Amino acid sequence: MSLRDFGLLILICLAWAGSNIVSKLVVAQWGVPPLYYAAVRFALVAAITLPWLLPAPRPTWRMVLVGLLMGGGNFALLFMGFQTASPSAAAVVIQLGVPFTTVLSVLMLGEKIRWRRGVGIALTLLGAVVVMWSPHGFELSPGLWLIVAAAFTGSLGAVMMKQIEGVKPLQFQAWVGFSSLWPLGLMSALMEPGQVAAGLHAGWLFVGAVVFSALVVSVLAHTAYYGLIQRYEANLIAPLTLMTPLLTIGMGVVVTHDHFDLRMGIGASLALIGVLIIALRRNQVMPLLMSIRNRAL
Repeated sequence: MSLRDFGLLILICLAWAGSNIVSKLVVAQWGVPPLYYAAVRFALVAAITLPWLLPAPRPTWRMVLVGLLMGGGNFALLFMGFQTASPSAAAVVIQLGVPFTTVLSVLMLGEKIRWRRGVGIALTLLGAVVVMWSPHGFELSPGLWLIVAAAFTGSLGAVMMKQIEGVKPLQFQAWVGFSSLWPLGLMSALMEPGQVAAGLHAGWLFVGAVVFSALVVSVLAHTAYYGLIQRYEANLIAPLTLMTPLLTIGMGVVVTHDHFDLRMGIGASLALIGVLIIALRRNQVMPLLMSIRNRAL
């Protein structure tokens, strides 16, 4: 990989990590309801990428379902989780999406799990369990369980995406935005009274957060990332994206004052080693799906 492209990948991972921190600030500190935040974000994504919406991919119903899973469903659960979960813990637990994607690829795409992938899955699950464990036993944190659900939703969407051919990056973003906007807006209207007032109260900070997450993260960073995937092997790119959870943990400790102790360090190390083992296997399908799933965020 050229130095220029490596630098671009660092910026991409930094944008993704920054998005996690910004999302935490929006829903936990600025008081903006999570479904409303997700709806406004996808409304902007849909508006920016509208020229790439047509012609519709075939089958269209599958593209709509993928958009809902990787967009609205994933982000709704993620932002709801951020209301109580720290970005650092979420960055580790969300890595469960990798073994989820592996298992789903076996069930839906006919891939096979060999011993190396099995070890990677076991380590990732163990790392997530360590992060969610407390001295009093298994910590049933609602926020982290919502992050687990977000990881599964995104993984299912990524595997289904493999069954659709010929979708360009901006067209993919257009359908994610278009498919997610309507159900999120409706759910926010029904379940989050006063959401517009909360957004207005947050002011220009909220506007900046939406522009950053929609334009910089969803459109620019994702498009640049898919360009790198096209130029380099997924087995090279996917492990390097592990910079994202590491950057999220570092930024979480500094910006949102996340608690990070030895237990968190051990859990994060186990989970990331497990992800790395899965990503470094020879078959190209799993690393590519892992990359798509992780970076649909």
